[in-house]
Amino acid sequence: MELLDIKGSYDSAADAYADHLFLELEHKPLDRHILDRFAESVRGRGLVADLGCGPGHIAKYLYEQSVTVVGIDLSPEMVRCAMRLCPGLEFRVGDMQSLDLPAEGLAGIVAFYSIVHFDASELPAIFRECRRVLLPKGLMLLAFHIGDQEVHVDDLFGRPVDLDFRFHQPGNVIRALRAEGFVVTESAEREPYEAVEYPSRRCYLLATAV
Repeated sequence: MELLDIKGSYDSAADAYADHLFLELEHKPLDRHILDRFAESVRGRGLVADLGCGPGHIAKYLYEQSVTVVGIDLSPEMVRCAMRLCPGLEFRVGDMQSLDLPAEGLAGIVAFYSIVHFDASELPAIFRECRRVLLPKGLMLLAFHIGDQEVHVDDLFGRPVDLDFRFHQPGNVIRALRAEGFVVTESAEREPYEAVEYPSRRCYLLATAV
């Protein structure tokens, strides 16, 4: 989908999105466990980028685990929310398809639900860019919805948006990662925490740049 549609939609919904989701990790024990393990692996190795950082809650969680982190989001309004909610952390406006970062400059990338607006044909280019900015043996942690469907949303937390959410099969994502210079070392799936999130099955992949 068009980046302008994504940017405009999240600019429109940024404050409401932050109000609803900034504290979501409190209700997601497996997510916290996976992030804790990721933090242990990247701590002290260099800078980690939270791509599609939204209001900054994932970046904040990693920072609290002593990870050096920068949050990057396409939406200036979402970045504004993140800076307000996470004082002292660094956030930037940026596009994960064309990152304003040097080659081999990152120890890690976390991308929780950051590929949800891209179809399978767009994933290789995204992963190629992620590989470009990662150090050799750098780590990338992905989370996404499992499935084949596309869900159109025109209202997000009471704000008008124009967003298509794309689900992915883990095997397709793993193949795309391998083709772009990653080895997938760990994977996990879980059922939704239906009281606090969309009722879809979730996948988490940890990949190493080679």
